[in-house]
Amino acid sequence: MNHTLTPGKTEIQAETQSESRTAHRSSILETAKRGAARAKSAYVVRFSRWARVQHVAVIVLFTLLLLTGMPQKWPYVAASQWLIDALGGIFAVRWLHRACGVLFALLVGAHLATVIAGLLTRRTRPTLLFTRRDFADAIGSLRYYLGREPSPPKYGRYDYRQKFEYWGLIFGSLIMVVSGLILYFPLLTARLLPAELIPAAKVMHSNEALLAMLIILVWHLYGAHLNPEVFPFDASIFSGKISKDRLRHEHALEYEELFGTESEGKTESEKEKEEEKEGDRGVTPRT
Repeated sequence: MNHTLTPGKTEIQAETQSESRTAHRSSILETAKRGAARAKSAYVVRFSRWARVQHVAVIVLFTLLLLTGMPQKWPYVAASQWLIDALGGIFAVRWLHRACGVLFALLVGAHLATVIAGLLTRRTRPTLLFTRRDFADAIGSLRYYLGREPSPPKYGRYDYRQKFEYWGLIFGSLIMVVSGLILYFPLLTARLLPAELIPAAKVMHSNEALLAMLIILVWHLYGAHLNPEVFPFDASIFSGKISKDRLRHEHALEYEELFGTESEGKTESEKEKEEEKEGDRGVTPRT
């Protein structure tokens, strides 16, 4: 009797093991899905595709303008002569510089047109305009660095340093575009405007380019990449995304605007469950 029941028990055990393996696979897949949703919800979209395209275009054009402009500023330096020869001679360098200048002028115009249109249609907010809070934040930040405050100020979407850099780029670009056009069309300028503007434009164009290069090398590269908090590289302007933890740390007011402050004081497991729900809903905060 026992011999006749043994195969039945074996079959039951095999079925049980099979069901267990299936359940284990399902558990693994479910865990992976939750992990993917959690990873997805751990980041928010900060920069639009258009903003990222503009940033890459500025990098490329600014680099080419420096490589073709600085050798003309110091033509007798050995490095300048080598670079001019490497780029195909002085005529090729001048042609490339002017072509990049025209493209840069078009990019500046497109940026300003997009910003103005967005503000007029209320699709974007003037988050880069200076406010009284920025001056208070600058003082508060200085007090924090001097040890007079226990914590730095809370910033919104952009802090006062980012606003200062943005407006420096805008006004510097306008100076470069206007002075470049004067140098590009000197005869037309002399007919319509005082001819003294031509040598003045040459000085402005040259010195503004040098100032922009120094600001990029000293200020922007440190703040964006060499800063210990983001070292060795900040990829948010290229990917368009920023982690929630970093957003909470660097732009606390924006984080509170997007997600509120109700998550404070919750346990890690509660936060994870909340993030999983956000990932399942496909929450995408507005930029």
